Amino acid sequence: MIRLGIDNIQANDSILKDKSFAVLVNQASVDSFFKHTAYLLDAKYPGKLKCLFTPQHGYFSDKQDNMVESDHEFEPLLEIPVYSLYSKTRVPTDKMFEGIEALVIDLPDVGTRVYTFIYTIAGCLEACKKRNIPVVVLDRPNPLGGNRVEGNLLKSEYSSFVGMFPIPMRHGLTVGEIALLFNEHFGIGAKLKVIPMTGWQRQMYFEDTGQTWIMPSPNMPTADAAYVFPGQVIWEGTNLSEGRGTTLPFSLFGASYINPFKLLKKINQDDMAGTYLRPIYFEPTSNKFAGVRVGGFQLHILDRDKYEPYRMSLSLFSSIFHEYQDAFAYKDPPYEYEYQKLPMDLILGDADVRHAIEGGEPVSSLVENWQDNIVKFSKLSSSFYLY
Repeated sequence: MIRLGIDNIQANDSILKDKSFAVLVNQASVDSFFKHTAYLLDAKYPGKLKCLFTPQHGYFSDKQDNMVESDHEFEPLLEIPVYSLYSKTRVPTDKMFEGIEALVIDLPDVGTRVYTFIYTIAGCLEACKKRNIPVVVLDRPNPLGGNRVEGNLLKSEYSSFVGMFPIPMRHGLTVGEIALLFNEHFGIGAKLKVIPMTGWQRQMYFEDTGQTWIMPSPNMPTADAAYVFPGQVIWEGTNLSEGRGTTLPFSLFGASYINPFKLLKKINQDDMAGTYLRPIYFEPTSNKFAGVRVGGFQLHILDRDKYEPYRMSLSLFSSIFHEYQDAFAYKDPPYEYEYQKLPMDLILGDADVRHAIEGGEPVSSLVENWQDNIVKFSKLSSSFYLY
């Protein structure tokens, strides 16, 4: 079993000694034995933990997606304020920082550009830079491993809370490494220290870590959901169900107008490597198509080393768009506090990707076109590797 950042800070007495501090966490912020980071740090530094911050979905990961805000509250055992950074503000305010001399961050990530937690971290780094408050990030695994990078780089004109910086869809960094990338390369410049893990290796998928998966958000109940998320998240920008309202979010997907058996014949199997698409019908209990019979697929991963989630889902998008043009539609704004741009373009990070697929360009050609940028990003990001 690997040791997490929270496991390793327990052996370091100097980092927070004599400082009043806040912690950015949610329910998945636990050590290797399920003990919550807030409780561990409160016990280690009695009276010094003053408040908690939480990202999208709330402290207990109970809120749904896309601008469903969580309220400020009090931690039920510690009886200290819990400030939501997914409410009227997405960065800490002066009032929240009163009496705070350091910030500890211990958040899981799922290795995908679109997941908002890393931008909450970026916002906290910026806020701490302005106030000269040091930041300590307790590192956690990238559940997708650290050897694979995939997708186009986000273009600056599509920057949003689901993509602030020009990184690919699957970035291949741990949460500590991406904090260093944001802070140093993209110029935030906060006083940042990362407490690394021990025993983690870049080729590890989540089940190789010996850790137990705890859902960081309500539709990320298993590591399997995280594995498919870099591709299946694109359905959020369409009128297809991404499986919300079912027990298998992101692994199930479809729409009421899809005949999966017919569609399967149109799908480019060259883009489906390492997977099996099983035609099914399902009925979501909430979200899109609630109470309606939906035709679609369950995505089964057979070989994660061959599976390219973004490529596969873009290929499926191409097949569905061209087969069901009369019924297929894009989601309208707003999406994650952007009120003008098409949500699909924010998710893809570049409207040219959407235009190319609409125009019939093969996904293999798109993948080929962004390889040079992937090589450049991988060279850049590797300078922030901790493992």
